Amino acid sequence: MSSQQDFPLTQKPYSGPTVDTPFPDPLHENPTASGFDSPLRQRIAHAKRVVIKIGSSSLTDEDFLVSQERIDHIVDAVHARMGISDVILVSSGAVAAGMGPLGLNRRPTDLATKQAAASVGQVHLAYEWGRSFARYDRTVGQVLLTASDTGHRDRARNAQRTIDRLRQLRTIPIVNENDTVATSEMHFGDNDRLSALVANLMGADALFLFSDVDGLYDKNPAEPDARFIDEVRTGKDLKGVEAGESGNVGTGGMATKVSAARLATRGGIPVLLTSTDNIGPALADASVGTVFHTREECKLSAWKFWALYCADTGGAVRLDAGAMQAVTKGGNSLLAVGITEAIGEFSRGEIIDIMGPEGEVIGRGEVRFDSAELRGILGKQMEELPEYQRRSVVHADYLSNYASRI
Repeated sequence: MSSQQDFPLTQKPYSGPTVDTPFPDPLHENPTASGFDSPLRQRIAHAKRVVIKIGSSSLTDEDFLVSQERIDHIVDAVHARMGISDVILVSSGAVAAGMGPLGLNRRPTDLATKQAAASVGQVHLAYEWGRSFARYDRTVGQVLLTASDTGHRDRARNAQRTIDRLRQLRTIPIVNENDTVATSEMHFGDNDRLSALVANLMGADALFLFSDVDGLYDKNPAEPDARFIDEVRTGKDLKGVEAGESGNVGTGGMATKVSAARLATRGGIPVLLTSTDNIGPALADASVGTVFHTREECKLSAWKFWALYCADTGGAVRLDAGAMQAVTKGGNSLLAVGITEAIGEFSRGEIIDIMGPEGEVIGRGEVRFDSAELRGILGKQMEELPEYQRRSVVHADYLSNYASRI
């Protein structure tokens, strides 16, 4: 039986005060410091290890070519931040950067063309990052990941060690999804989500999400009555927010950024969301954009975060209503008596999906029986089982559910 220590990640909980600061009327104004001077922003401004995600639209020009000017602007701000922080970059833009050289005027939708564009774009993008950081005598290293790299603990640990070693060698790790080999069934979906997973993997103290919008609005910011949202504490703050989908060159619109921000906060990592035009003040003092708070009562341990959001699953079990209530509300271990069905073939120690009565996935956990043995004890009380089988199917310490998400 593996332990949570098998996935060697630690997070630093935030125990500082919080404030309820009203945001003055928003529309593209530069608010006074009183609206942007909170303990959370101070925490982000002084974070020692940060992940910085740059969107595709921030890296290419109107002709879908990598923009030296834009990358230099980003690197100038990142280098200034490196005076106080270890920095890991998550760079979108491989597919977008390959569109210009290939003569494409819109983002490809079929997998083969997308991967061809990525293979060309990764070369151009890596070259430009390297050229720009070389102005500060800095070396860059490219780290290409697929979803399966984080889905297996040994591969996730190896990625973690590689990124750490790059940092020790004073090299800036630049992470991107490996679009040239990732299939439609095995991908992160967007680099916003990837950045949240990398932030958790590396035990980051803060995550910055940069795109072409200066923060979160309750609707399209081009509309005159759009309201700027300077902070998000819980999902209630997002009620009525209309977040858009992807743009012309990227896969992640505002909806994916909000989703990624909430994902990161579940691991105890605060997030600042703003435009790349604001990267200077964002990295300097976190005085711009929208911040997403963490909540200690909803924070997942590093292992549970990995199991819930990264791990590959080997199968599933379906619960009755009582068992679903016990594991989602009561924090109890999952027992055989509450399981109505074992789905798929899995081995002891694998991560499995945990489903409610209607087939909805409510969580994940590390199973303590293989599928064949489990089918023989479904619905049985503990005292009905022989001594060697009197154990929980998934122990509470190795069970993570979606019910408490922010």
